[in-house]
This record gives sequence, structure tokens and C-alpha cells, in this order.
Amino acid sequence: MSDAPITFYRLQACPFCERVTRKLQEYDLDYDSRFVEPMHSQRNVVKRVSGKRSVPAVVDENTGVTMSESGNIVEYLDRTYGDGAAGGEA
Repeated sequence: MSDAPITFYRLQACPFCERVTRKLQEYDLDYDSRFVEPMHSQRNVVKRVSGKRSVPAVVDENTGVTMSESGNIVEYLDRTYGDGAAGGEA
């Protein structure tokens, strides 16, 4: 079940994480949610992946992109998978 191309590191009840969740669902993207430690200083898994301990963070195996910050992630998803995506014109 972890064959999803996007790994999404998040906290429960985090409004910034929920913003990214809604965008992933909007584009019907397969993703694997990884809930991380609530204590910022203990988020070593996220730090190893993204270089930061902040969430949300995503790793997109489709494009090789790793990023954090909800605003950046949402913009990336819009550009990559939304109407502005290459070949997305109908």
C-alpha cells in the first residue's frame, strides 16, 4: 500500500496539512500519509527527507521533488497536476 508515488508527512489536526490533503484529493492523487511526531525536535524522519523538521512536507517520486510549507506545496500541485500542468489544456 506504500506504492503511492507521493509521500505526505503530516500532523493530525494541522490546518496547514489539511490544506495539502484537500489539494491532493482534489487532483485524485495517490499518496501515502505518514503522521509524524508532534514534538518539533523529534521529527527526525522529516528532517532526513526534506532537510527541515516542519510539516507538511511531500516527496513526489513522479517528479523527484521534495518540499515543505503548505503554500509552496499547493502551488506545486496546481502547477504539476492542475489545469496549468503541461498538456493540461483541453
